[in-house]
Amino acid sequence: MMEEHDLLLFNDANILAQLEDAPFTLGYYTLRFYTEHGKPVNRRTGSIGEYYLYPSGGTLRDASFNLLFYDSRFDTYRGFQPPHLKRQSS
Repeated sequence: MMEEHDLLLFNDANILAQLEDAPFTLGYYTLRFYTEHGKPVNRRTGSIGEYYLYPSGGTLRDASFNLLFYDSRFDTYRGFQPPHLKRQSS
């Protein structure tokens, strides 16, 4: 039996998928992932946390806005085009 795609699993594909509809406020997107010890994980857990992706720097931050990781693929200074900008130009 094929398992349905779970957008709460932490991976690049799900970051991109969530960005399409995620709220963009004060320069960051609010994303949701399964969490363990305050960090997003790529497996189902009993808790879900909110995380904040800042495209003007490619950083993901936790609920306290602590830096969790940087990825140049999500950095506007490295060529990433955030979905909210694409929506505005349509």
